[in-house]
Amino acid sequence: MEKEWNALFAKYAESHPDLAAEFKRRFAGELPEGWDKDLPTNNFEGPGLATRQTSQAVLLKLADRLPELFGGSADLNPSCLTYLKSSRDFQKATPDGRNVRYGVREHAMAAISNGLAAYGGFIPFCSTFLNFIGYAWGAVILGSLTGSQTLYIMTHDSIGVGEDGPTHQPIEKYLMCRSIPHLLFFRPCDANETAGAYVAAIKHRHGPSVLSLSRQAVPPQRGTSIEGTLKGAYTIHDSEGTPELILVGTGTEVSLCTEAAAKLAPRKVRVVSFPSWELFDAQTQEYKESVFIPGVPVLSVEAGVTMGWSKYAHAQIGIDTFGFSGPAKDVYTKVGVSVGNIIEKSNKLLDFYGKHPVPSLVADPFA
Repeated sequence: MEKEWNALFAKYAESHPDLAAEFKRRFAGELPEGWDKDLPTNNFEGPGLATRQTSQAVLLKLADRLPELFGGSADLNPSCLTYLKSSRDFQKATPDGRNVRYGVREHAMAAISNGLAAYGGFIPFCSTFLNFIGYAWGAVILGSLTGSQTLYIMTHDSIGVGEDGPTHQPIEKYLMCRSIPHLLFFRPCDANETAGAYVAAIKHRHGPSVLSLSRQAVPPQRGTSIEGTLKGAYTIHDSEGTPELILVGTGTEVSLCTEAAAKLAPRKVRVVSFPSWELFDAQTQEYKESVFIPGVPVLSVEAGVTMGWSKYAHAQIGIDTFGFSGPAKDVYTKVGVSVGNIIEKSNKLLDFYGKHPVPSLVADPFA
């Protein structure tokens, strides 16, 4: 049967050399030349965009270059913004379509994506609100265990969903995703980091990636980059000379850190964006200590549970309870994820470590 198939494919390749070459490329897991060039990045001219919106721009650009991208949403395309406009629905009458309307079937959606990845020739993606990844959890873990590449494009990723209330606020899901071996979790803060997250996720051929994207608009940051994102954590704003304090944030909280740093002047404050723990952990010890300087206190800011952050920060601002219903700005203030609270905690941290030695955080004797 294999000989018959090979003979049939050889004839096909003679008649359709371009399509045969594309077939071989996709099943070999190779990416075409220039697939990651000139992706949409920060635009400082217009208003800030939600990272789900910048995700849409990047995904559509990549879909034009990577025909193996194939997937859909669990009934949330208008919110998750993952419909491939260059294609149509995958149906019996339109088998060339690349968009799947999964319905409210999160587990089936993730399990089907695992199957597509196992078969080969596809880079499957699927999408819903991040909080609903729990319904797909068994399939997400199985994809990680088997090394199946799937892009989980998850939106509405924080307490910024406001009026949807705590049932839609995935404050514990960041840590759950970060705890799974072989899975990359990204929380980008703007268009540059969103593009970087996609590049890293597509290069991550032997495991899934979760992109945690905001519902609400975020201001683009001057110091962000695709290259920095690929290292997991990097400095986006620095002080003159050695900083007295390092503020580290992810996603929508990075802009709060940069605003707080400006208001803490003349204190010397560095701001670090930390879109991926997993990529940062893979860096050299020398690089880690260039970002988190030994002897300098670190304060983390993230709209999620604080568990796990003690590996990277001496003190944490986060949410160790379930959220609240209300306008996003009011909810952020209620739980203390705010510029005012960052400034207050920063001053307390500086005062404390002005009197006590600063313990090391990133040293790894087994690296």
